[in-house]
Amino acid sequence: MSSTKYTEYDAYAAEEAAEGKVFDIGGQDWDQVVAGAEDLGDERLVVNMGPQHPSTHGVLRLILTLDGETVNECRVGIGYLHTGIEKNMEFRTWTQGTTFCTRMDYLAPIFNETAYCLSVEKLLGITDRIPERAEIIRVMMMELNRISSHLVAIATFGLEIGATTVMLNGFIEREYTLDLFEEITGLRMNMAYVRPGGVAQDLPSGATSKIRDYLDRMPKRIQALRKLNDENPVFKARTKDIAYLDLTGCMALGVTGPVLRATGLPWDLRKSQPYCGYETYDFEVATQDTNDVYGRYLVRMDEMEESLKIVEQCLDRLQTAKGPVMIEDKKIGWPAQLAIGADGMGNSPRHIAHIMGTSMEALIHHFKLVTEGFRVPAGQAYAPIESPRGELGAHVVSDGGTRPYRVHFREPSFVNLQAAPVMSEGGMIADVIAAVASIDPVMGGVDR
Repeated sequence: MSSTKYTEYDAYAAEEAAEGKVFDIGGQDWDQVVAGAEDLGDERLVVNMGPQHPSTHGVLRLILTLDGETVNECRVGIGYLHTGIEKNMEFRTWTQGTTFCTRMDYLAPIFNETAYCLSVEKLLGITDRIPERAEIIRVMMMELNRISSHLVAIATFGLEIGATTVMLNGFIEREYTLDLFEEITGLRMNMAYVRPGGVAQDLPSGATSKIRDYLDRMPKRIQALRKLNDENPVFKARTKDIAYLDLTGCMALGVTGPVLRATGLPWDLRKSQPYCGYETYDFEVATQDTNDVYGRYLVRMDEMEESLKIVEQCLDRLQTAKGPVMIEDKKIGWPAQLAIGADGMGNSPRHIAHIMGTSMEALIHHFKLVTEGFRVPAGQAYAPIESPRGELGAHVVSDGGTRPYRVHFREPSFVNLQAAPVMSEGGMIADVIAAVASIDPVMGGVDR
């Protein structure tokens, strides 16, 4: 047994060195690899897919053991995008925490914020005191966010298997969704719009009509995407009976979301453990029973259509649900009656005059609420929601102070990635791309 020199930081290469010959490749030297493999009389090859690879949905590293083009073993390497979001939240106020967690799964920021805020509200004991209008806006924004996230999943998957037209169509429609986010929150991503007690501000003038226009447009655009994919023989050949994972496998690995629902189980927390009033909305849980990549694609397409139904119901309710969008307890509620200045950025002079002219005590309280934050009773709480990738939960611990003692997220991308080896091993190396794409992991959530 022999081995060439390997770099000390590469633990996987060190492990392989104990099993056989390791080639330290620097590029343009594949002839050396081929000759060495022929000398060994063994076609087994260990290669890295990522962390810089266009088809791994971010900085994900897959260590593949190949026998020809067949994957014998797949190991997942994570941690290349670690941001320390959970740890950083321990050094910020409870409200400031939303500006950190919104950046985890950067394709589903509204869901990150909502899961966190629901946990904080549970600790505060104010779950039943959140204004109705704020709850409706939360649901509407989450469903719009679900659509934008699924559009990225389908667009990138199309590109990965060579369907450039699918990618272009998917991202065009996502842009229209992000336009709505910018209109409502001021930002297209990482909005920190959902706050403990409600939302940062009410819908601006004209937002409702723009959402109506969006609802008129999107059904036709989703059908256009279906025409590109649903019965496309090339697309079906790359997805049907590929990356098989049945219900038993999902249950063993804790897999949730579209991957689970593609096995035929209608497990959706919006129905099974409702939150934000989801039990009052009319929608169906999308399922398939194919256990493969194609079924996971169909589930996401069906979910986008169901999300449009929910958004339409939200608009109808907002017409009658007048009132505040933040809890009226001034010791908790972040100022939500904002007025933007003429530059479109800062607060208007009129709004500043209103804050400062009410009373000195109100101004002092406003200052303390923004700088110091409110206190949360000691204890712990967990609130799960149904994100585009599955169960997203926030476990929040308080020691009675103005900052979290600990915040930990049950992130679906992190859990679902366990399924990558099961889906890939025994298949072809080209099918690894389809397997990972069907999981739709976002590494910002995995490495938080």
